[in-house]
Amino acid sequence: MILRAGLVQITATDDPAANLPLTEALIREAAAQGARLALTPEVSNIVSANRDRQRALLHPQESDPTLARLRVVAAELGVWLLIGSLLVKTDDPAGRLANRSFLIDDAGAIRATYDKIHLFDVAVDAVETHRESAAIRPGARAGVADTPWGGLGMTVCYDLRFGALHRALAQAGAAILTVPAAFTRPTGRAHWEVLLRARAIETGCFVLAPAQCGVHPAAPGEKRRETWGHSLAVDPWGVVLADGGDAPGVTLADLDLDAVAQARARIPALSHDRPFAVG
Repeated sequence: MILRAGLVQITATDDPAANLPLTEALIREAAAQGARLALTPEVSNIVSANRDRQRALLHPQESDPTLARLRVVAAELGVWLLIGSLLVKTDDPAGRLANRSFLIDDAGAIRATYDKIHLFDVAVDAVETHRESAAIRPGARAGVADTPWGGLGMTVCYDLRFGALHRALAQAGAAILTVPAAFTRPTGRAHWEVLLRARAIETGCFVLAPAQCGVHPAAPGEKRRETWGHSLAVDPWGVVLADGGDAPGVTLADLDLDAVAQARARIPALSHDRPFAVG
């Protein structure tokens, strides 16, 4: 079974209304080139650290215009769509948002959602720090969604560094793992490809990682964010099938789903867990 996947790479701004038509156009391009599954990056609707702007422009899931429109587009095109993530309002008492990934089927129905579990609270270097937990409510549950191509396990960006999550998804039936991201340039340059390849090798899964790229526009006086790009598709043996480079666009990859069983037969590590003690 061959699945053509289309990885959508964008440079999102701090204006969801401006980002939507650009994202939609690239999804349409992916479908026109034969993609049955299109995937967009993390925070496809907005890249902004300004809490006041987020409160003014963002919506709960039920009324989010980006989600509503992209569901219509998926149904119109007859493609499955992974919206890598949207920032959406929640009922959190502290006003924190959800960083939520959506799997949409070819009829426009929401088949699965996933709230990012591991939040990016780091000091990348002396000048670049992030505290995602100040604005985002962490998720607490992961799962595997049924698709025509087998189980699909959903993760987001910083989750990539937590191998146990991806292993659990593979052992729960995932053949494909999705890792939509907005990786920083320093960490992307150093770690992005090697971590994605490692997760594929460890699990015997295809890994699909659509990414944000470039320098993201921001309001005057606000720091602009830079992201690494290089959307990747990796096969279950750890081979990079496609690399999206550092500019917006669509990257296609043809996935031979038989490769999952083949890789796991050669290295059946998913069934070799043994209990152990530490100390």
